[in-house]
Amino acid sequence: MKENRRTFLTWLAGSTGALCFRAKADDLSAVGDFQGYPDRVGMLVDLSACVGCRRCEAACKQVNGLPPVSVPLGDKSVFDQVRRTDENNWTVVNRFIPGPGATAVYAKKQCMHCNEPACAAVCPVKAFVKTELGPVVYHPELCMGCRYCMAACPFGIPAFEYHSANPKVTKCVFCNDRIKQGLLPGCTAACPTNAITFGKRSDLIRQAQQKILQKPGEYQDHIYGVAEAGGTSWMYISKVPFDELGFSMDLGNKAMATYSYGFLSMVSAVFMVWPAFLGGFYLFSKSREQQATEPTGPDANKQGDAR
Repeated sequence: MKENRRTFLTWLAGSTGALCFRAKADDLSAVGDFQGYPDRVGMLVDLSACVGCRRCEAACKQVNGLPPVSVPLGDKSVFDQVRRTDENNWTVVNRFIPGPGATAVYAKKQCMHCNEPACAAVCPVKAFVKTELGPVVYHPELCMGCRYCMAACPFGIPAFEYHSANPKVTKCVFCNDRIKQGLLPGCTAACPTNAITFGKRSDLIRQAQQKILQKPGEYQDHIYGVAEAGGTSWMYISKVPFDELGFSMDLGNKAMATYSYGFLSMVSAVFMVWPAFLGGFYLFSKSREQQATEPTGPDANKQGDAR
């Protein structure tokens, strides 16, 4: 009995230590000091050119097989309240009035496809992956429904299919399949005012800088998304301060993934070490039960001889 107990504790300690070390190593390699892929693509949105037509919403739904728009295009009542993305709406356009008598400004919202995505950093099963091309893609077959991604996202984007029998997390996928085929993302192709520009992220940053320099005092001297939360693939320029348009201005310039090391260690312990402990405890208990049912004393020797 003592030998079995000692064997179990030795096995448990070794397994736990190995799993913790491996989990931590994997976590650090997943985020670390990663600075993004230099040739990744991006989007630049000029909010001064958006007219609120919502054709980007309709196109997004069409190319991704989502339910059609519930409010017809052209119906301005949709702007009576600020909307957020959900499982059926991967992008939404909201209207903002920056002041009394001011002209309305429309702002498109979707997954920002961060350079170092927090959703990917906290996911214990790596269901979210930042691709070299730029999009942050989601693998539903790996997802376990923990929804840590929803809590970690600094932009509050991922949504969960609560009413589905087989729920998954949903968000804008940057039309990853389309751009791999050399096609424009659905929203960009549908925009009638060219408010959305698709291209190499570094080129888009230069274009935005040129626009701001060419019209000094007209645009805000800030490209939203270049540095926010460590940088994002979607970037914006505006003639109106971003804090008046529903943009979060307190995210800092450090990637959210770098704050997640402690959390990742905890997640690894829960999903890797705890099952190891339970498995070892089961084997130990089973061994004790077998010993309890085995005959002892002189009768045991007789049975052994009979066998």
